[in-house]
Amino acid sequence: MSGCKGVKRMQYISTRGHSRPLGFADTLLTGLAPDGGLYLPNEWPRLTRETLEKLQGSDYGEIVLETLLPFVGEDFSRDELTRLIQDAYAQFRHPAICPLIQLAPHLHLLELFHGPTLAFKDFALQLVGRMFAHILEQRGRRVTIVGATSGDTGSAAIEAFRGLDSADIFILYPFGRVSEIQRRQMTVPDDENVHAIAVDGDFDACQALVKAMFNDEDFRHQYQLGAVNSINWARIVAQAAYYIAAGVTLGSPDRQVSFVVPTGNFGDIFAGYTAKRMGLPIDRLVVATNQNDILHRFLSSGHARINAVLPSISPSMDIQVSSNFERALFEASDRDAGCLRALMEQAQTGEMMIPGSTLHQLQEVYASGRASEQQTQDCMAVVLKETEQLVCPHSAVGIHVARSLRNETSSPLISLATAHPAKFPDAVQAATGMIPALPTDMQDLFDRKERIMRAPDDLRAVQSIIRERCDR
Repeated sequence: MSGCKGVKRMQYISTRGHSRPLGFADTLLTGLAPDGGLYLPNEWPRLTRETLEKLQGSDYGEIVLETLLPFVGEDFSRDELTRLIQDAYAQFRHPAICPLIQLAPHLHLLELFHGPTLAFKDFALQLVGRMFAHILEQRGRRVTIVGATSGDTGSAAIEAFRGLDSADIFILYPFGRVSEIQRRQMTVPDDENVHAIAVDGDFDACQALVKAMFNDEDFRHQYQLGAVNSINWARIVAQAAYYIAAGVTLGSPDRQVSFVVPTGNFGDIFAGYTAKRMGLPIDRLVVATNQNDILHRFLSSGHARINAVLPSISPSMDIQVSSNFERALFEASDRDAGCLRALMEQAQTGEMMIPGSTLHQLQEVYASGRASEQQTQDCMAVVLKETEQLVCPHSAVGIHVARSLRNETSSPLISLATAHPAKFPDAVQAATGMIPALPTDMQDLFDRKERIMRAPDDLRAVQSIIRERCDR
């Protein structure tokens, strides 16, 4: 394949502007930049029209390969990357990996839940875990992976890193605010390098603790911290591949498509932006939020106050501080690191006012909508009645917003189904009367013993847990 136009050796820069550029492998291992910013490529490679045409009909692994190659530089050869990709997706349960289902005229559902932990996070983390292991083995290093989860990232990361000799993994999740299946997927693995910590707080508290650990330079270096949250650039670019796969399935590059993305931490929809910058002809990228609608308020008015998180039936979206929105702001402010730093300082007060020019740039790329709890329930019921498809509440948020936009765009709408309905059986049953079944290979999940650690919302307490287990 002809690949990308004008690709040079890729370097990654921090949104805050005070950290030195890194290559791909160092960006992968570092996660959060030392200045507190997030890494982005110093330039956007573009897939040629010829490459997009040749990807029509390609298997998913080939699409991932062509998406990633311009970003990895010299850190992975084509053969190495091909091997890791084949290994990463071999255990997905559907032969198409991410099948596209038509729900209605011009409305499609992209199923992203056929991986080992039944959520879209598997698409990145199954590959990123293998990339970590490859680089760590080459360098003879060991890392401590620290992550925060609102439900799905934690189990996907644990599945990707469990049993590795080169990494310990610590996942912080909000106690009592994830579904039982999400919790069990994190607490039943008995590998010695796996540690799930239930924090007395919401997801934003867990995320703040992780950022604080990375900003503690002594702790960060002593334990060689690595990140697998969507702050890690490798996760974003790995997810961009399924946007490209869906686009070429529906006729790209000759046809524009639009995507509706259930969004909490902004990582998944920024992967869509990455695909757009690479040349996929995307008409609209639509942020779909639940009742914790700070992103919808930001994109509608340019101003929003951070409110208390309201627990919902779509808990993976119960977020008020979206880390990856920083990347979107950086791009929309023409990569002005000084402007970005000022906005992040403003956000520390609990609210943010986006400058008019930056807001205009954001609105040129992103639209938004929200679904209430009742609308989410109603959508699950309607989708089952009309299509015989059971969907999870997060996917229903996206479908509800997509249905509201069908008359506003002539391009096909692709709504992302981010998790298997069986991960949220109570919410699905309440809305539809149906109890979704787990895949056969997961039906012993409720028989296995859990290992649960509790911690207060306190940095020193969490660091103490990590020290105790890493120093054994």
